[in-house]
Amino acid sequence: MNTPSNDRRTAHDSMGEMEVPADALYGASTQRAVLNFPISGTGLPPRLIHAFGLIKKAAAETNAELGLLDPALAASIAEAAGEIAAGQHDAQFPVDVYQTGSGTSTNMNVNEVIAGRCDQLAVAVHPNDHVNLGQSSNDTFPAAIHVAAAQEIRNRLVPALESLAVALEAKSRAFHGVLKIGRTHLMDATPVSLGQEFGGWARQVRLAVTRAWKAVDALAELPLGGTAVGSGLNTHPDFAGKAIARLAEATGIPFREAENHFEAQSAKDACVEAHGQLATIAVSLHKIACDVRLLASGPRCGLGEIRLPATQPGSSIMPGKVNPVMAESVTMVAARVAGNQTTLAWCGVGGFLELNVSMPLLAACLLESISLLGNVAAAFGERCVAGIQADEKRCNELIELSLSMVTALAPRIGYDRAAAIAKESVASGRTVREICESRLDELGLRAAELAGLLDAARMSGAVG
Repeated sequence: MNTPSNDRRTAHDSMGEMEVPADALYGASTQRAVLNFPISGTGLPPRLIHAFGLIKKAAAETNAELGLLDPALAASIAEAAGEIAAGQHDAQFPVDVYQTGSGTSTNMNVNEVIAGRCDQLAVAVHPNDHVNLGQSSNDTFPAAIHVAAAQEIRNRLVPALESLAVALEAKSRAFHGVLKIGRTHLMDATPVSLGQEFGGWARQVRLAVTRAWKAVDALAELPLGGTAVGSGLNTHPDFAGKAIARLAEATGIPFREAENHFEAQSAKDACVEAHGQLATIAVSLHKIACDVRLLASGPRCGLGEIRLPATQPGSSIMPGKVNPVMAESVTMVAARVAGNQTTLAWCGVGGFLELNVSMPLLAACLLESISLLGNVAAAFGERCVAGIQADEKRCNELIELSLSMVTALAPRIGYDRAAAIAKESVASGRTVREICESRLDELGLRAAELAGLLDAARMSGAVG
């Protein structure tokens, strides 16, 4: 670090001198990237930077173990990298998402911040020769994507989904005996219980948890150790295995070395696969949210079979109006994740020969989807699902009004006669039960038999 002059200082890299902010831990390479990429004003997600800190710490300790790095330098690098992993220097990472496609600008940003922090610790460290020893942007950046995404899925998304599943399962039990009309094609169908509907949604979320863990498994292979092109040039043959073992111990996630470093660096199929699981989760949550708001529509002039907790006024002009805002937030997150899926897949095809050159944007999309899904699943479960109530009176009314009640009569009186009763119900406004009760002899039915056939609990399978 050079002597400060007012609010600027002069830093150096292989291209020469560069003026940087006097209080910046980073150096010339980072500042060049800041000037080169004034694109979005948005930096990479902090979780990615924190993962980089874990990688640099593991790399320094491994290089010291292998006798390639002085123990004092390694200890200083590990200390500074640990601070980055803990989020202590987030403001020191100003490089835009839309930067060099390999993420070299961010890798050098990390290297320079570590070197700058080591200078504060009175240890002279070179960002390339020491901090980046045995590494390349081309293997550290994708490794950081995997580490960050896997941690976020485990720590944020999975707990949120599990909490939502528990809330839905509790409602499924509570509403086991609440009978209602089922619907297919948005049209009346045969009866179900409200508990069965909630149970179906709960199963979707349980499967979402399974899919989230599949995404973690897809990300468990790390390209660290492949350096520039996958050949491992300038790194010790034992570096990758030892460094990745340290990462696995530090995170509790069973990371392992890539079976083929050329595949791991030239392709980003694992990230595309992982986000595919996230996209499926988004589809599941969207379906649940849409069903919830349909069943709650009204409250007087819609389906109105359930009541949602009132979370905020719904209209600036219509007094008393309350909207299904929590469900709407879920649908918008799903839309964003769908967009990220397209963007991420497009980034995935940005692998040319030995390197993918769309990694920063890929990282941003992947981590955003994880964050959004985790946050919205938690909010939806806590602020909507937990407070849902059933309107049993409304459910019972709609069962009796449904034409599809006639379905249970078809095996006894025949499809055509049953269809005729349904048509008469439409024309007359009388219910299926009322029509049949007036024609017991004609239909060859006894009153008790008719009551049994039209028993909604039996038809739903929710007896007992």
